[in-house]
Amino acid sequence: MRFLRRNNTQKSESGSAENVDATADVDGSGESHAPRGHTPAKGRPTPRRVEAEGKRRGPVAPPPTTTREAIRRNRKQKKQNPVTKEDKEARRAAARERREKMMAGDQRYLLPRDRGPVKQYVRDVIDSRRNILGLFMPLAVVVFLSLLVPVVAIQQYATLVTTIFLLGMLVEGFLNGRRVAKAARERFPNEEVRGASLGWYAFVRASQLRRLRVPKPRLKAGDPIP
Repeated sequence: MRFLRRNNTQKSESGSAENVDATADVDGSGESHAPRGHTPAKGRPTPRRVEAEGKRRGPVAPPPTTTREAIRRNRKQKKQNPVTKEDKEARRAAARERREKMMAGDQRYLLPRDRGPVKQYVRDVIDSRRNILGLFMPLAVVVFLSLLVPVVAIQQYATLVTTIFLLGMLVEGFLNGRRVAKAARERFPNEEVRGASLGWYAFVRASQLRRLRVPKPRLKAGDPIP
């Protein structure tokens, strides 16, 4: 029954025939006659960008599990990349410059709550007049000091005066909020003006001492609004 199996001679002949078929498209010059646009397979899948970058950068350390481990890593990183005196001075100078520009009202350095022409207009309206709300912080100090005085009459009078001023502040803050929102809608018809948000912004601005307001007022009390 040997005729049912292929011998080694037949295997070698068939293998040589397959090699001849596989290389039939290549002429003596070594140039392939494959169809135009054909790209031969590389024999391996193309690595993804994340995998390639991971191989270049190395494995990423796992996040710290405890606060002590995080502190230890931070100290090790500082030792490997020490901060020089020049870097500290440059950072301080940059922070000082940002602070000065923010206090001057530069829109690029303001907080998101203070940006925009509408907020600038509200600040000008509040800064151009004197408000009872400006006495909020001094009044709080007076109330605190009155509580330290062991005289019942003084404490009662201080409480009464504080209550009257607080009521006046609430009324003034409500009226200022409505007036500012209405004026802002008329001056900036294309801007989105939220009455409640703008009124609260005006209330907080007016309750602060003038020298503590951020950004600094560009108008004095009585100056016309530009």
